[in-house]
Parts: sequence; C-alpha cells; structure tokens
Amino acid sequence: MEALSSKRYRVRDDFKTARPVYVVWEITLACNLKCTHCGSRAGKVRPGELTTEQCFEVVDSLKKLGTREISIIGGEAFLRKDWLDIIRRIDGHGMECSMQTGAYNLTEKRITDAKEAGIKNIGVSIDGLPDVHNEIRGRKDSFEQAITCLGLLKKHNIVSSVNTTITKKNKNQLNELLDILIANGVKNWQVQLVVAMGNAVDHSDELIIQPYELIEFYDNLIQIYRRALANNVLVQAGNNIGYFGPYEHIWRQGSVGYYSGCGAGHTALGIEADGVVKGCPSLPTTDYTGGNIKNMSIEDIWNYSEEMFFSRYRNKNEMWGGCKGCYYETSCLAGCSWTSHVLFGKRGNNPFCHHRALELHKKGQKERIRKIKEAEGTSFDYGLYEVVVEDFNGNIIEVQTPTSTPTIVNEYTTRIPRDPEPLKLCQSCKNHIYESSEDCDFCGENFEASTAKYEKNLAHAKQVLIRLENLINLDKVNDE
Repeated sequence: MEALSSKRYRVRDDFKTARPVYVVWEITLACNLKCTHCGSRAGKVRPGELTTEQCFEVVDSLKKLGTREISIIGGEAFLRKDWLDIIRRIDGHGMECSMQTGAYNLTEKRITDAKEAGIKNIGVSIDGLPDVHNEIRGRKDSFEQAITCLGLLKKHNIVSSVNTTITKKNKNQLNELLDILIANGVKNWQVQLVVAMGNAVDHSDELIIQPYELIEFYDNLIQIYRRALANNVLVQAGNNIGYFGPYEHIWRQGSVGYYSGCGAGHTALGIEADGVVKGCPSLPTTDYTGGNIKNMSIEDIWNYSEEMFFSRYRNKNEMWGGCKGCYYETSCLAGCSWTSHVLFGKRGNNPFCHHRALELHKKGQKERIRKIKEAEGTSFDYGLYEVVVEDFNGNIIEVQTPTSTPTIVNEYTTRIPRDPEPLKLCQSCKNHIYESSEDCDFCGENFEASTAKYEKNLAHAKQVLIRLENLINLDKVNDE
C-alpha cells in the first residue's frame, strides 16, 4: 500500500534542526466552488498575487531550506495560468509536488499536463455522500466531478488520495462513503475535523461537532479504519484528529506514532498567494504573518521572524483551561494551533481532544463550545467561543472564557528548537507514557512486563496464523 507521501513525515532530527519539511502553498485564492466550511473564504483572486518569477524564487529558497514536499492549493490551484510552470520548478529541484483540489473542472487534459510537469500525487476533497457533498461545496454536480477525477487519476497512474472534512452533516455517512472510495480504487483517505474559521464560523451550529461527541465518533471511526484497512485503504488522521486516546498509536502510524505538537514554523510552512508567509497555511493571517517574500527572503522569515518561533520554542506556560495540567501538556501543547486559536483568539486550550473527553467522562462531565462573537467576513478570519463544562444532566460546572484568562507570552530567549520528550506505548491499556516511566501512569502495569506479555501473545498469534495458512494450503493441494 502506498502512503500519501513519505517525504512529509517528520523525524526527530527535523525538530532539532527546525527544517520546513512540508510546505503548503496557496498559489491563488481564485476558486470555482463555494464551500460552506472554507477557512480562507476563497473565490476571487487575492490582490497582489505573486508573479511567476517570484514563485520561482520561492521554490529555489525552499530547496535551500531543506523542504522535501510542497503541496499546491488554492482556492483552486489550476486556475492560476502558470500552475504547470510552478510544478515543473518544484519537480526540477527534486522536491515532491502534490496538489489538493476540489476537482471541479479538473479535466483530463489538465491532469495529464500536471503529470507531465511532475506532479506526484493529487488529493481530491470529498465531504460526504452526493447530497451532502454538493450542499457543502455549493455545486450540484461537484460530487460527480470529484468521482470522475478519481477515475482519471487512476487511468493515468497518478497517486491519488481523498480528503474529507468531518462535519455534523457527514459524520454518519463515512461508512457509506468508504464503500464509494473502495469502488473507485482509493488507497489513501485523510480525515480532519472542521475548524471554526472563515465560512465555517458563519455555519458553525450546523457544521461543527461538539467536543463531547468525540468519544462516540472515534469509536465509530476506528471501526471504519479497520474495515478500510481490510480493503487496502489507509485512513490518515489530520492534525486535529485524536490526541492520546486509546487509538492514538493507530492514527499516527507512519509518523513518530503519536501527536508530537504543532509543527507550524518548526517542521511546516504555509504561503499565501500574495507572498505572505506563515508557520502553517491555515493559521489566521493577522496573528501569524512572519513576513512577505516581496520584501524579505523566506530564509530570513524562517530564521528571524518572531511570528515563526512560537512552535519551535513554546512551552507549557501557554496552557490554560482544560489543557493546563494535562499529562500530555509538554508533548501535545494543546494540539493543532489552528483549531485552538480560531476558537479563542489565542493558543493553549483545545477541547477537541479524545484524551480530554475520556478523562472528563470518567468524572461524569462533558464539554461543549458556545459562540460569543461572529467572524468579520474576511479571508482566514475567526470569531470567538467559550468552553462550557457541564455534568451529564446539563448543569454547568465551569465556563472557560478566553477574555477572562490572561494570555501567556513566551519569551524566546533560548534559540534552541523544542525537542519533545519521547513517549512509549503501554501495551496493556494503549495509552502513551513518558519514556522515564517504569510503570504505566494510567493502568499501573509494569511497562517491561506488559510489553513482554504482548510480544509473547503476538508471537503465539503469528504461529497460529502460520498453522492456519498451512492447513488452508494443504486443503487446496488435496482438492487438486
């Protein structure tokens, strides 16, 4: 089975060297869809979009910084006239070029041209069954065109994947959607939760899953994951999926095996079509712009801009609300910064956490978010929410309001990239614990003893499987 891309996976050395391994580049904001969850409110060309020569300078600089993969996005990337020239430049430098698309009017000619230019894989967005997908995407035939695109990618031997943004509208359609993906030969399926940015803020009541719903959702998703794997489809978790529940080691396969903190400005980089550089393409422009390549080099932005440093040098002092004091706070640091910042106007608290939902459930509590301010209506904007902690009867226990909690500002005096303490998996309860722990901090089992027992059981299971295969093969010989 082919992974979506092995080049983008982070290794421990990438944290130590602070290298932009994976870059997502919005090459235009022009778009031919009208998605209700679009964080950038794409549609029209962004004012002051980069020239072709400026785009080439971006590619050259990223090569020098050690980038391994560049994913071009929009809007819709192929609506930019020189998109093929940009792909050629990326491929010519030995970096992998991928593309994320809504696939509306992505014709066979465009696909074959992209392959000739050097595109290595194309991710197609599909957000549910036809009725829901078309409603979310704003085009009545958008689902049909997305499926057609998958067929064309298979026809021309281009590695493809499907990306799905999980909303209230489609969370119960994933099993049926998997059937469609299997039928169309999809091998990689990336899922992520919808985030309260841009258009999604305007439609948050109808789109955003509540934190207390995560427990049931992940129990269902793991069943879909296993069925997908049995059909040669790998479900890959986006950056706001999971966080240290019992399935964490499954969601993060292919990486370090667990969520190791936001990589924005540390191992990842985002670029907007007008030259704005951010640590992550999804982060709010007003809060996280490190500079613009029109008046600064990407190397200088990456190495010297304070807005790029938060992920490399941050620490648990930023944590507040439900994330403060969490067992995983020094490793996780409140998960995806995009997801948390657009809720509260600052990082450090993320209610969309499986571990957190499970721990609260043990105490007879749950969380929900409540909007207290609308977004302004601009690209990459956000509103304001608060977290309501309540018991199972709906009695409010606590309200975590960002405006009443002081913002902790890190003083990045030591320019040493953050190197999270490694974790290891307890084979008894499937929770991650710190390497220094001899006994599991969750179930109390001795780590070495439980690991030895697991390995013994695994070896026995392999022996049983071998004997079973031998019996099956023997029956086949006798039948012949």
